Amino acid sequence: MKLTFLSNYINHHQIPFCNACYDRLKEDFCFVQAQPMEQERLAMGWHNEADSLPFVKCLYEEEAECRERILSCDVLLAGWSDREDLVQERLGGGKPVIRISERLYREGQWKAVSPRGLIHKYKEHTRYRKGKAYLLCAGAYVPSDFHLIGAYPDKMFRWGYFPETVHYTEEEWERLKPADGILRIVWAGRFIPLKHAEMMPRLAVFLREHLEEIRKEGIYTDFEIHMAGSGEMEESLKRETEELGVADRMRFHGFLPPEEIRHIMERCEIHVFTSNRLEGWGAVVNEAMNSGCAEVASAAAGAVPYLIRQGVNGIAYPEDDFMQMAQAVLSLACNDGKRKEMGRKAMETITGAWNAEHAAGELLRFSEELLTGEPKGADDGPLSPAPVISERRMYSWMCQ
Repeated sequence: MKLTFLSNYINHHQIPFCNACYDRLKEDFCFVQAQPMEQERLAMGWHNEADSLPFVKCLYEEEAECRERILSCDVLLAGWSDREDLVQERLGGGKPVIRISERLYREGQWKAVSPRGLIHKYKEHTRYRKGKAYLLCAGAYVPSDFHLIGAYPDKMFRWGYFPETVHYTEEEWERLKPADGILRIVWAGRFIPLKHAEMMPRLAVFLREHLEEIRKEGIYTDFEIHMAGSGEMEESLKRETEELGVADRMRFHGFLPPEEIRHIMERCEIHVFTSNRLEGWGAVVNEAMNSGCAEVASAAAGAVPYLIRQGVNGIAYPEDDFMQMAQAVLSLACNDGKRKEMGRKAMETITGAWNAEHAAGELLRFSEELLTGEPKGADDGPLSPAPVISERRMYSWMCQ
C-alpha cells in the first residue's frame, strides 16, 4: 500500500507518527511538505527537519514528483495546506482521501451561517459525503463543526497530534520527580492571549495564600511555577509577577527546544493548561501526561476531552474559570497519593494508546480495510468513532 501525507510542513509533533509509518511502509510512505516553516516557529526552537528525513518531499521544490505521489497513491492523508486543488483533483477521480482537520469554527459556530462559507465548505467537504472521504478529527470539537455542514456522516474518527513518546521503566518513573519538598508546576507555550498565561501569576498568589493547607500534608513545604515559553505578553507577565509579589515563586525559561521542555516537565508534578477555545489541539498536554504530570486543563482546548478522563488521569475545568482551575491544583497539592496516581494514569494514557506507534498501526489497518471493503473504527483512542458533542455540552459530557 502506498500512503502519502500532504500538509503544510513537517514538525516535531508529526515526525514520530511519520517515522512509524515509514518503518512499516518504507519508500511507499511519503510526507509532502507544501511550504517552508515560518520564521516564528524557528525562533521558538522548532527545527526545520525537511532536509534530514528520508520520507519528506517538498512540493515547492519537486512539484512534478510530489504531484504524482499525491494523485497516484492508494490513500492520501490530507492535512491543512494551500494546495487544496490537488486534494480536489484526487477526490474528483473517486480516489480515497482521509482528511485531518482541526476546527472549522473555533471562533464560534455562528460563522456557519455565512452563505459564502457554506458554499466553500460544500465544495471542499459536503459534496463528497457519500464518497471515499473520511475525517480524522484533531480535537473533540471538530465533529460538531463538520456535523453543522452535513459532512462526513458516520465517517468521523478521533485523532490528534502525537509527539515523541518516552517509555519509562518502573525505576525511572520512581526517580522522575525530585523528593525535596518543593511542589513543581509547569506551564508551557507561547505567551499570547489565547493561551491565558496570565492565570499563572494569579495561581501563585492563590497557592501562597493556601500554603499552610498544602504543608499539612507533610510532603511539600513550598512551590515553584515554571513558565516554559515566550511571546508578546512576556514583559507584562513578568511585570505582573513583580507587582503581585510572587517573583520568587515563578521561573521564566524563555523559548526552549522541545526536548528541554520535556526535561522540565519530567521534574514537575503538575501541568496546568489554560488555553481557550482557539487552541485546536494542544500537544503540550500529550507531552506533560507522558512525563507523568497530573494534568489540570481547560476543557475548551481540542485535546482535553479526548485525552482526559475526568478525575482519573487529570482534571478538566470550564473555559476561563480561574477558581475551578486553582482549586483543582490545590486539591492535588494537598493529596500526594491522588496526584501520583493521576500522573501515573496520565502517562499510561499516552504510552498505551495516544502515541504515534499505536496511531500509525490503526491508520494503516483502517487504510487497508478502506481499499478492500468497509473500514471500521477502533474500540478506543485514535481512529475510534468521534462523538458529535456540542460546545455547550462538552464539559458536562466529560464529567459524566
